Amino acid sequence: MNQIKVGCRLVYQVHTPTTFLFNISAARNEHQQIVEESFYVEPYYRIEEGAVSPLGNRMVRLSVPPGDLTVSYTATVNLMVEEAQATDVSETPFEQLPADVLPYLNPSRYCESDKLLQFASEKFGSLVPDYSRVTAICNWVYDELSYTSGSTGPTTTACDVLELKKGVCRDFAHVGISLCRALGIPARYVAGYAVNLEPPDFHGFFEAYLDGRWFLFDATRLAPVGGFVRIGTGRDAADVAFSTIRGSADSPEMQVWANEERSNDRLLDPNNVETAVSSAP
Repeated sequence: MNQIKVGCRLVYQVHTPTTFLFNISAARNEHQQIVEESFYVEPYYRIEEGAVSPLGNRMVRLSVPPGDLTVSYTATVNLMVEEAQATDVSETPFEQLPADVLPYLNPSRYCESDKLLQFASEKFGSLVPDYSRVTAICNWVYDELSYTSGSTGPTTTACDVLELKKGVCRDFAHVGISLCRALGIPARYVAGYAVNLEPPDFHGFFEAYLDGRWFLFDATRLAPVGGFVRIGTGRDAADVAFSTIRGSADSPEMQVWANEERSNDRLLDPNNVETAVSSAP
């Protein structure tokens, strides 16, 4: 078990009456026990919290008048992941996929897997259909794309990123998801807090459905999957944006952190490629 302290501080200058949807709270599931948490708004306004997904995503809605706004979230989370020997994890045949997994084979807003069928088949179709094939996809994404802050925007898709050959964490995840789906491997986007991420920020990973479970992957190699605290899960980043704004507001300051308190050092070793990690509900 890893015990991790996570949090963020978001500062806004609100120009008109505005409603915010925040997706910054750690998900509650059997793999993430929230020991304590707090959600502060300054100045005080009433917040509305609710579950918006059977996957444990938690949303906070907040409506405010013009002025300054600071939103702070902190939590201590016991992270209890499932481990498997990577060499023992195989792909699940299509005819054995559960019904609730099948939608994650389809193209989505940012993951145009239908446009990458031939490309994925030529690059990865001959590889052994197991955990190592998804690892090979991550390795290829890491080698081919340059991690460049600010290089992409809110409308950039996986195909755009492949042309640009650069992007940020969500783009790396979208490309990984798209290539997996094109090969018949269900894949989905996961947003959260990441231990040892530099610079600290919200981070985007992805999950691939293998051998009857969802396993975590990070094509950026910026953080160990064993230290990832899940916020939200969806088809792609459109489902789990940390902040959605209806109105007019600027954000001049944002701080995000994730620090291990008690840790399993092996799972937080970025060079550990032998252990497959699952933390899906």
